[in-house]
Amino acid sequence: MKLLNAAVFFILVPTLMPALDPLSASVFMGSAAAAWQLLSPHSWLRCSLLECCNMKDMLNLSAIKMDLEKKVFGQHLAIQIVLRALSANMNSKRPRKPLVMSFHGWTGTGKSSVSRIIAENLYQLNIPRRRFVHHFSTVLHFPHLSQVHLYKEQLQNWIRGNVSACPRSLFIFSEMDQMPHGLIDSIMPFLGYHEEIDGVYYGKAIFLFLNNAGGDKITEIALDYWRGLKRREDISAKKLQPLLSEEIFRNRNSGFFRSQLIQKNLIDYFIPFLPLEYKHVRECVRKELRVQGHPEDEDLITEITLAMIDYPSEDRHYSSKGCKSVASRVTLSV
Repeated sequence: MKLLNAAVFFILVPTLMPALDPLSASVFMGSAAAAWQLLSPHSWLRCSLLECCNMKDMLNLSAIKMDLEKKVFGQHLAIQIVLRALSANMNSKRPRKPLVMSFHGWTGTGKSSVSRIIAENLYQLNIPRRRFVHHFSTVLHFPHLSQVHLYKEQLQNWIRGNVSACPRSLFIFSEMDQMPHGLIDSIMPFLGYHEEIDGVYYGKAIFLFLNNAGGDKITEIALDYWRGLKRREDISAKKLQPLLSEEIFRNRNSGFFRSQLIQKNLIDYFIPFLPLEYKHVRECVRKELRVQGHPEDEDLITEITLAMIDYPSEDRHYSSKGCKSVASRVTLSV
């Protein structure tokens, strides 16, 4: 209807122009052009000022690579896989299925940071386009085991409605290790190889699952490499991904316990986040000092970092909390 009204308006413009002086006519035409931009559903002006779905897939992979390398420490494997996955998805005009990635690792290793960087690069979150990024917290949104059936229905309706409004929607599920068993399987139809479901195309949607589950297995492998005097950078993603898949499928403390999403191979990438070493935590402390506006005191950086390296107890090679408590430690120490 808005476009029809705009068309009628521009048809009438020539009949109105003779009644206007040149200056008024220029202002009138400029206003008309701006109005047309705002009425057009995907015009540059409308998308700059108002809510507009990112239909043109303007994700700058070079920019996201720079953000990941600058803001995420010690996660070469995760960064490599995420960039390859996003590149393959974005380079396909019509992906056969949604992009589904599951992030695994100890707390504070960068899972939330990577998901946030993807969201910020896909949509500028400081403007209303954030409505195309949907973040589900298990503790907040699915707290009661007795209401799983209701959650399933609500989740299906939410995904169906939002992908209908914007095919390039981003869905982030955090605290998957606390997800009620079976709940996540309710979205299985949307993650498969379907041209459309009830007239809705889901192939451009992106789903991210954030898990602490699998973190112990990743750390065990990383420790084996370290004790065997092998480089951390030599850990193979091809080796870790099937191990993670099996681990979380059999783990009762995982939201993917015996999940059909795994049985039917609907999760495209199981992405390992390695435990953080001294040098990585040190970079987190340095970054936090800058964020809080303090000078980069090397002695203080060393003091805070050493206090956070605590695993395993006999070797103290990793931080069991990653960079999770760096901000509060910096605040208390300066």
